[in-house]
Amino acid sequence: LVTIGHLSAFSFHETKNIISGEGGLLGINDENFIERSEIIWEKGTNRSQFFRGEINKYGWGDTGSSFLPSEIIAAFLWAQIENLQDIQNKRRLLWNTYYDAFKELNLKGVHLPNIPKYATNNAHMFYLVFDKPQNRTSFINRLKADEINPVFHYISLHSSDFYASKHDGRQLLNADNFTECLVRMPLYYELTTNDIDKMCTLLKQHY
Repeated sequence: LVTIGHLSAFSFHETKNIISGEGGLLGINDENFIERSEIIWEKGTNRSQFFRGEINKYGWGDTGSSFLPSEIIAAFLWAQIENLQDIQNKRRLLWNTYYDAFKELNLKGVHLPNIPKYATNNAHMFYLVFDKPQNRTSFINRLKADEINPVFHYISLHSSDFYASKHDGRQLLNADNFTECLVRMPLYYELTTNDIDKMCTLLKQHY
């Protein structure tokens, strides 16, 4: 990101590696887009230019909205950025613990993530793919009974109400399979390896 294309968006949603509620970040690698991006960010005004002393008054000149985070949210996010390496190391530890534990179970009909050799792992999520939708559903219900909250991923774009009438109708079997059979396991900084061991035990009992 930021090296591919002119604009790159980073999400700090609560499910991401570092979080600020609904916040995000825009990376820009072309100076031609900076001024307008700042105006859109500042509710459609050139307020930032006014505060820098570049103009003697400010007003509305473009589309915009209230995108600025509060100072307390920015401070909350900044503390995580300062400790990003520690956060990433912990998430990779948890991800690898998940992978090793589930791999050792070697359960039929439960597939693990596949990281190609050329790729790196940012430990954003750990997921399982079940062979049948009903097996995923029953596993989710089993964990919820123990107050553990795994979730399924969002549905594939081509099957959403908005996009259903906008594509050519071809079957996208892999996308449909992930929609119906993938479950995201809990992954957050305070999670412990003991928590993961418990979830592995529940999965083994489930099968």
